[in-house]
Amino acid sequence: QVTGPSGEVMNAVVLLEKTPFQEEKISELLKKHMKLELQMRNDIYSTYHLYPPPELSELKATVVYPATEKHLQKYLRQEVHLVRETWEDYRNITLPFIQSQSFSIQWVYNILEKKAEADRIIHENPDPCNGFVLVPDFKWNQNQLDDLYLIALVHRRDIKSLRDLTAEHLPLLRNVLQEGKEAVVKRFGVPGSQLRIYLHYQPSYYHLHVHFTALSYDAPGSSVERAHLLADVIDNLAMDAAYYQKRALTFPLRADEPLLKRFQEAG
Repeated sequence: QVTGPSGEVMNAVVLLEKTPFQEEKISELLKKHMKLELQMRNDIYSTYHLYPPPELSELKATVVYPATEKHLQKYLRQEVHLVRETWEDYRNITLPFIQSQSFSIQWVYNILEKKAEADRIIHENPDPCNGFVLVPDFKWNQNQLDDLYLIALVHRRDIKSLRDLTAEHLPLLRNVLQEGKEAVVKRFGVPGSQLRIYLHYQPSYYHLHVHFTALSYDAPGSSVERAHLLADVIDNLAMDAAYYQKRALTFPLRADEPLLKRFQEAG
């Protein structure tokens, strides 16, 4: 909890993450004012506690303030359950739940309208129907490529998630895939063969977006029960225009999430 400027007590979420080591600083890390404490030695093997100098001990801090109850619950550790959602489940349970919630995505519109983060845009296709903006995700500090993470936000505002996609959206999805890869290799030198490009279902916010992460990075949410490769989504829609209005989808929900309760009540 944080005391606001008017004395009111408000909630905040602070995430602390250790950033990946940068290859060019490893030699400096091992030479410069290093403090080592031996923990164990056995034949040729030994382990130490290593204390690097402050300038090489960077932590990334992400702050959500003021944080809503939804933000607090998102970052608390919870048991997770898998849900198998048919199309009928989506129409009768998930969609009404989404429509009943007040999920704010103003921050997405701020990026698309260049009211915020305009200087962080890596690439933009301005077409209102088939265009998108590619920006670094907050999870990536852009200091190294090991944890490269970008987000493509589509300009269209009528596509909530994977469930809304049909063959009509193939030009948009193909633009995101092709132009996104070209932008990443041009700016960062990372080829498409070393990128994991995917959508989440369920997404964390209901405006269609695509994740671009380094293939070597075990990114949050990249596991099989939540991530859908964009190339596979394109192929599925090319084979069947209404593919995602027909098939069942599996996704994880935390034990405290209201949507899980809706599914449990529906049996």
